[in-house]
Amino acid sequence: MPSTIPAAAAARSPSQTQTQTQTQTQTQTQTQMPTQTQTQMPAQTQASARTARPPPRIAILLNSYRSRLLPAIRASYERTIGAVAPDARLAFYEPANKGEFPDPAYFDLVVFGGSNVDPRKSHQWILDVHAFLRRLVTHFPDKKVLGICWGHQTISRVFGGKVVDAPYPEMGVATINLTEAGRQFFPEASALGSFKLQQHHRREVAQAPSAFAVLAQGNQCLLSESNTVLTFQGHPEKDAETARLRMHDSNRWFGFDATLDEKAWARLESLITADHDGPAVWRRILDWVWEPPVPGTAFVDRLSRI
Repeated sequence: MPSTIPAAAAARSPSQTQTQTQTQTQTQTQTQMPTQTQTQMPAQTQASARTARPPPRIAILLNSYRSRLLPAIRASYERTIGAVAPDARLAFYEPANKGEFPDPAYFDLVVFGGSNVDPRKSHQWILDVHAFLRRLVTHFPDKKVLGICWGHQTISRVFGGKVVDAPYPEMGVATINLTEAGRQFFPEASALGSFKLQQHHRREVAQAPSAFAVLAQGNQCLLSESNTVLTFQGHPEKDAETARLRMHDSNRWFGFDATLDEKAWARLESLITADHDGPAVWRRILDWVWEPPVPGTAFVDRLSRI
């Protein structure tokens, strides 16, 4: 396996772009699935394993284009990951604004985050993200990849899925109902059969890629048959503090704001500030980072030609 990604990826190590940040603790089936022994272990064993692991090294692609909220989005990642993994080492990259991409060899997990741009567009920076993803899964087939919101949709498209406009935009905390495969993958949520995450999107995955198992109804969560790519439509990285910053979208999305409809605004605020399972989802993600891939899936052969 190559030790670095090809030069065409314009990859940079953390020291070449931004200083790695050690976060501080904050209060606050469509295809073959990996077997149960590969995806979960008893809670006591998981806790012991967490203490024995090295600090996870996580590269996060912030894909918002010219957004004034980028510092707040970055801070939200630091708070929510830091709450469950205080020693995590995060490095941030901006493909849309700076053409930055990480060198996957330095990281345990590469995160494709959200964006304020339609993932179906053909802007050059979006095509560059597609190219980076293709090189990542081809040259680092065992590397763990996480997609969130726009990242979830983009990864689905690159692997042959279909993204469409959602019938209704979603904003605030919502219940994610798990499939049977999802119950196996999320043992903490298996009894209830669901978990709750912040949502903020106007588009959705209408057809999951054939190389992915559907872990939640409505294609809200997908897992590659190789056990190396995990995606969420919802936002485990978003807390109420950050979600509140985007409440102004209610005017464009729903036709009201605080001055036009006080009751609707109050209902939206109650959804934004509702309890959610972001910390539990991050714990599961970080456990999954250390799980082995499933060999022999020919996963990379499923890449589409968009």
